[in-house]
Amino acid sequence: MDITAMFTKAYREIFQNMSEGIIMVDERGTIAVANPVAEQFFGYEPNELNGRSIEELLPQRLRQGHEKMRFGFNAHPQPRRMGMGRDLLGLRKNGSEFPIEISLSYFNIQEKMMVMAFISDISQRKKTEEALKRSEEQLIVYAAELENKVHLRTEALNQSITKLENEVKERKKAEEEAKKSLEKERELNDLKSKFVSIASHEFRTPLSAVLSSTSLIQQYKNRGDFDKMDKHINRVKSSVNHLTNILNDFLSLGKLEEGRVEVNRENIRLREFLEEIVEEVKASLKENQKVEIEYTSSVNEVVTDPRILRGIMFNLLSNASKYSNPGKKIGISCESKNSFIYFHIKDEGIGISAEDQKHLFERFYRASNAGNEQGTGLGLNIVKRYVELINGAISFMSEYEKGSTFTISIPCENC
Repeated sequence: MDITAMFTKAYREIFQNMSEGIIMVDERGTIAVANPVAEQFFGYEPNELNGRSIEELLPQRLRQGHEKMRFGFNAHPQPRRMGMGRDLLGLRKNGSEFPIEISLSYFNIQEKMMVMAFISDISQRKKTEEALKRSEEQLIVYAAELENKVHLRTEALNQSITKLENEVKERKKAEEEAKKSLEKERELNDLKSKFVSIASHEFRTPLSAVLSSTSLIQQYKNRGDFDKMDKHINRVKSSVNHLTNILNDFLSLGKLEEGRVEVNRENIRLREFLEEIVEEVKASLKENQKVEIEYTSSVNEVVTDPRILRGIMFNLLSNASKYSNPGKKIGISCESKNSFIYFHIKDEGIGISAEDQKHLFERFYRASNAGNEQGTGLGLNIVKRYVELINGAISFMSEYEKGSTFTISIPCENC
């Protein structure tokens, strides 16, 4: 085979197997040839697009404007992207419309100019952008509600102070109550400021990851590169899970602050309960991390709130994974003694310094060695308050750079 034939065959293979749609048209806008991906995008059979006008692939309302742009490109051809700053739509054979991106190039053959359009179907990316937009709107609503709550409490505080100042005999008591209310007000303002700061920082990175990954998934799908698809799908899942965890932290904190968390006790089977939690947390583990269960309790069942206990255990296991390197072991053990059930969650992670240990359960506090690990600093504060709701206790032991062990104890009537 001579070199010309080799190059011709190579170009044909590239044209047929590109992950983008490719359509070649002449100066009159007549389609000369389209690759299989372009035919699939627009719902046509092989070679069915050949000889058709390029305007047939656009909605009727856009065709006249496209003709003018096509004439302009023919007069001054240069490689460029179409539709900068606006959305482009394609028309399938069945009449349905879908969003697309187009890049143009050109070449001359036998003294005639041919225009080459590279086309991408961005339907999935548009859906993702809409979902992200809705999430941002929900965040704005939540921030507005929080600000309104601060405003309402400020008004109530002012009314209380005015009333108490008019009651001479209760002056001292009024001043003390006013001081407490002001402290609460400052706490709420601090909560609002920290919420806005953390939300803007923590949301930006996963949102960017979702946008970039979803735009790549379609390309890998078309070329059948499923390994890379899985990588970016997992990246999207991880980002969405992180966003969900942030929102859950703030929602949980809000419910706890307002006293709206109800405790519903029921009988749970401990071994099955732990196995279910470990199965759930597997998806968030780092590479080669494994959670090992050690069950030494002589008691098989306990009465408590399974939803609250599940949240506590999942949070602690997630932290053990997050602050440990890939391949490190994580252990969860269960034992019973002295009318209590004890759960121990042990890791071989970065540990907690003596200075950080004093503040570990404070709201929005993050240890100095947390580095770039994502988080709001609310998890352990919420865990401690949930433990107290089910009449339990939490403690820990930690050695810097060697790991930590958190222990949860809950009452057990039959221990």
